[in-house]
Amino acid sequence: MANGELVRVIFVCMGNICRSPTAEGVFRHKLRQTGLADNVETDSAGTHAYHVGRPPDRRSQQEALRHGIDISDLRGRQISAGDFDYFDWIIAMDSHNLEILLSSAPTATHGRIHRLLDFAPDVPAGDVPDPYYGGKDGFRHVFSLVDAGCDGLLARVSQQIKR
Repeated sequence: MANGELVRVIFVCMGNICRSPTAEGVFRHKLRQTGLADNVETDSAGTHAYHVGRPPDRRSQQEALRHGIDISDLRGRQISAGDFDYFDWIIAMDSHNLEILLSSAPTATHGRIHRLLDFAPDVPAGDVPDPYYGGKDGFRHVFSLVDAGCDGLLARVSQQIKR
């Protein structure tokens, strides 16, 4: 990636109303804080079409707002075939969605597909759990995991931008 080229990152969970929009919002926030927002395009999607067109779950929005991050502008969508070629980084929230992405993606794009928490080696969990059927504590836990993963991902993306 040459200096000045846009890096494209998409976050993916199952329905695109809890984990992946939280990750997109956290990552956008970190990009703004580090002055890299103009260098990175972000998006989020679901492997399933359950919530296409819907805003993030209100509990995800509330938890993000507790940290000064507004994700109310995001809308659910399903990942598309073109996304595999378009995005440089395709970030799954868990192993199950990682498997779905790998089985759907052209083999040549598999190197772009990762789990978010692979960028947070100090976090013992490998997967960001789905908080949808849980209470507020689940959304707080998800936020903390996403925050840690986004820190590590930001470090990798920053290296790519500076090359």
